[in-house]
Amino acid sequence: MIGYVTLGTNDLTRAATFYDALFAELGVERMMETSQFVAWNGLSKNGAGVAVTKPYDGQQATIGNGVMVALQMESPAQVDKMYKKAIELGATCEGPAGAREGGFYAGYFRDPDGNKLNFFHMTFPE
Repeated sequence: MIGYVTLGTNDLTRAATFYDALFAELGVERMMETSQFVAWNGLSKNGAGVAVTKPYDGQQATIGNGVMVALQMESPAQVDKMYKKAIELGATCEGPAGAREGGFYAGYFRDPDGNKLNFFHMTFPE
């Protein structure tokens, strides 16, 4: 249901470099780039995308309390790999990768601008 999510940044070059390296682990490349905005498409061309942007109003980008982007992975092992990569790239831990209740497996982190994200995998009971 998500088309795309934008994350505010005050340093577009730094943010784009972080996400280029992080999403390269998934084989995802930039799909759009302007002087104010860089976007990556999901694993399928119809999937949700993630973008970093300088705020349109010209004000400083700030992080939203309670705002988070959840990126679905194919397996818990992929969650582990991507969470580890984010931390290696300078992200900060908001909850290490691991099992949660109800078949939910996730790793939470903040990117270099302080935006909160997670990589997750959900196992549904049969």
